[in-house]
Amino acid sequence: MQTDNAPAKRETANSAMSRIGDDWISSEQIFEWREPFRSQVATKVHFADLADLDRALDVAVAARPVVAGLPGHDRARILRRASALLGERTPQIASVMSRETGKAISDANQELSRAVEVLGFCAEEAIRIEGRHIPLDGSALGVGKVAIGLRFPIGIVAGIVPFNAPVNLACHKIGPALAAGNPIVIKAPPQAAYTLQLLVQACVDAGFPTGAIGLLHGDAEVGRALVRDPRVEFISFTGSAGVGAEIKAVAGTRGCILELGGVGPTIVHSDAEIEKAAPICAQAGFRLAGQSCASVQNLFVHEDIADDFTSRILAFTKTLKLGDPADPRTNLGPVIDEHAAARITSWLAEAREGGAKVLCGGRRHGTMVEPTLVTNVSTDMMIVCREVFGPVIVLRRYRELEEVFEWIRGTGLGLNCGLFTAAHAVALRAVRELRCASIIVNGATAFRPDQLPYGGLRGSGYGRESPRDTVRAMTEERLLVFA
Repeated sequence: MQTDNAPAKRETANSAMSRIGDDWISSEQIFEWREPFRSQVATKVHFADLADLDRALDVAVAARPVVAGLPGHDRARILRRASALLGERTPQIASVMSRETGKAISDANQELSRAVEVLGFCAEEAIRIEGRHIPLDGSALGVGKVAIGLRFPIGIVAGIVPFNAPVNLACHKIGPALAAGNPIVIKAPPQAAYTLQLLVQACVDAGFPTGAIGLLHGDAEVGRALVRDPRVEFISFTGSAGVGAEIKAVAGTRGCILELGGVGPTIVHSDAEIEKAAPICAQAGFRLAGQSCASVQNLFVHEDIADDFTSRILAFTKTLKLGDPADPRTNLGPVIDEHAAARITSWLAEAREGGAKVLCGGRRHGTMVEPTLVTNVSTDMMIVCREVFGPVIVLRRYRELEEVFEWIRGTGLGLNCGLFTAAHAVALRAVRELRCASIIVNGATAFRPDQLPYGGLRGSGYGRESPRDTVRAMTEERLLVFA
């Protein structure tokens, strides 16, 4: 593994403000966010208070009939323009994101490219919202009668966005909301506050009507108040399982999509092409410094191929460059802050004390955590049973698939499961026996084209997120029945 400890260079801090109506709102409560790599102040975040939240929702309420009344072709036009502006502004936004979050610039550029596509997909969905004809003559009572279902905007959407993919995940909330005819209020992560401000500015410049999109910066209290407010009709949240459970409890009858966490189970079966599987698994575990709900974490390898696979993934891991996220050669940068880095290394220390063997990595320098491969673990170790959210892959040998399936079922989670195999029967068995939202055959858990209905089952989430699925979820059906 290669490392890069570049000398510090001074950069000016940006100021991130909330957006309410047509105004950017400053605040006396300013939170200074330090970039993870150099620990310099990257952004001075003007935190909104509860009065700001109340005004933002009042503006969204006033905008609701305006946004709902936009014809589909107008909503599509605005979204196409937003997509184009995001593409034009990619260099600036990617650079800011890389600085604020520590994301490698190559990954930041890729995220912006995906976000551009997401808004384009949402533009298409804006002109595809369809109703249905409901046959009634299956009953004598319905003979000669007609019923049709029409879909209407659901109302104000609250979108809560995490730091690890702030632009793309925000676009998965903003794009469908406008495509469906709804205003949206976004609660931004303080670790990517200015990044989100630049995204919202692009949407405003594209022609989003006044009040169609609001942006709030603030602490957890603002986020809780946002999702509890009865003016909010739909909640889209990406983040931790704990906060997701809290939101589900208060959502009541309101619609929601909750994309939560997992422990990255991936299976490399005895018939797998390990020369392809090894680098795919390493990249999926260490990209974004492992800070993704879909990162490979628990990597099960059949005992017949375990030695060969281990040598291959170890060799590939040692080629990865840990360093300055602004350097195009960097594969992974820092984790988000010192607290995260300390937690990850403390979990690794606990594993070592329990007999685990670290094959490579395991050390940290400030927020820089080396990509780490661990073996000889027990199932009660934190790096096994909890979401690490860091650059750690746990290698686990198995003999029978059933022992792997039993462990996955026992986690209570159900995001993605990767499965490398040449046998269709094995793939079909996995999708039948595992309550995972997606079984990714000959790919890792992190595989996510943005048109894929993405989400989790059980403790990993509620609902599916894709332009088409989310637009539908953000509309409600009303029946017109001619009796």
